[in-house]
Amino acid sequence: MKLKEIKQLILELPKEQQLLLFKEIEISTSEDKILLSNSRIEILNNRQGACPHCRHTKYVKFGSKSGSKRYKCKKCKKTFTEYTGTWMAGIHHKDKIDLYIELMVEEKSLDKIKDKLKINKKTALDWRHKILSSLQDESDKPFEGITESDETFFLESEKGKKVTHRSARKRGGKAKQKGISNEQIAVIVTQDRKSKLDLTVATKGRISKADIENAIGHKIKSKRTILCSDSHVSYKGFAIDNKIEHYPLRSDLKQRIRNNVYHIQHVNSTHNRIKKWINQRFWGVSTKYLQQYLKWYKIKEHLKHSKNFLNDFKQKTTISIEAIQEYRKIENWYLNLISTPI
Repeated sequence: MKLKEIKQLILELPKEQQLLLFKEIEISTSEDKILLSNSRIEILNNRQGACPHCRHTKYVKFGSKSGSKRYKCKKCKKTFTEYTGTWMAGIHHKDKIDLYIELMVEEKSLDKIKDKLKINKKTALDWRHKILSSLQDESDKPFEGITESDETFFLESEKGKKVTHRSARKRGGKAKQKGISNEQIAVIVTQDRKSKLDLTVATKGRISKADIENAIGHKIKSKRTILCSDSHVSYKGFAIDNKIEHYPLRSDLKQRIRNNVYHIQHVNSTHNRIKKWINQRFWGVSTKYLQQYLKWYKIKEHLKHSKNFLNDFKQKTTISIEAIQEYRKIENWYLNLISTPI
């Protein structure tokens, strides 16, 4: 039976039967979707969680509170619920958070989300960044083999904030000065040939050896990593300090590849995809939240081959019990970034 024929049969049904049918379809299609609260309870009941107060892994069930399951830590004796420490802590309208994440995964605008859920736009923005604060680095394993690293730049943006010290820009605008200046925010992008990826907002203006060290120093092992970069002196110094085999590429000599294998083409391709995603999907983002959106992009890349992206994304957001702490650090992180001396 063709789709048009099915549609015609449905339209011939009485209105009440149509509504019942739509409801049953909605229930059946949502059966494979996990609920965030249930996922947290499952983690805790299976003894896979930890006390959000002291990180101790021994705790017992301790009744319930305001409709939430309660647990008690055996070490610090404090109680907590399935939401404590997570991005869902203290949130009203918890019945809307699952649908919110579905809309977020579909990359709907904040205006469309607020209209759909009947919530304030500021609430929609806060939820987005609380969720992004819950996403953790996927692996502590170091980069292996040939590893490319290069910086790209985003124009500093105060999107969403009333600007008084300069004229407002439209759709991003342009820098007043040519080249790299204190109007530009440097993002260090590093990836190996096994698709391990790191995206770090580093500084204003040109990067230094210390910026590279802060971004990827803990993920580099001298005997397991071969670094490819441009010929910037900061990368040379970083490689020498960490005793890493290093292949710099001279752009002034139009050098694109060495020995037919050492290049930074993958990382430059990532630069283009990130900028296209941020500029076309969100019409640019505030510098304050740039690192948050880079985390979002990174999790998208990590899960791009997932058979059930939505469920996997939801589960990633339920693991961290430091999400609220990370969310509260955003403002200080931003103030430190923009006060970086040039």
